[in-house]
Amino acid sequence: MSEYRPGDKVVLPPYGVGVVAGIAQRSVAGSDRAYYQVDFPGTRSKAFVPVEASQTTRLRRALSDEQVPEILGLLKEGRLPLPRQWAARHRKTTEILAEGDPFRIATLAGQLRAWEVEKGLPDLDRQALRRAMHLLAEEISQVKGVSLDEARALFEEAVGESLN
Repeated sequence: MSEYRPGDKVVLPPYGVGVVAGIAQRSVAGSDRAYYQVDFPGTRSKAFVPVEASQTTRLRRALSDEQVPEILGLLKEGRLPLPRQWAARHRKTTEILAEGDPFRIATLAGQLRAWEVEKGLPDLDRQALRRAMHLLAEEISQVKGVSLDEARALFEEAVGESLN
């Protein structure tokens, strides 16, 4: 039995939110394997993820509507011990963003946002914050069926300030 069914919303880092279109049998290197076909809304892009190795590709279910308030709370209150030295911090933020875990991304964004308010951010940290916010907005817009701007407005409402 497969873990995902057609119509399930999933996230495939770093590609973003997609929808499982079905399971396709494909022959690769002489052996037939089952692959989830993931289509990405608004594009003609699709990905084929091996059914038996979906965890190693970091394919995961998209957030549920019930999980969105927790994400919004982490944007406001999330704190994360990050290295003070910029190269180590950049490695850590890049790792978190690549993992694709929305709760860790929201916690990272909460920490970076707090630093931005307190003392301002250097360029690489500001880029990481923008990337985190974009990844979260993309997923929440798909989950809630709203535009990216409406998802960003939810963020601003949650933290009580403009996030430009």
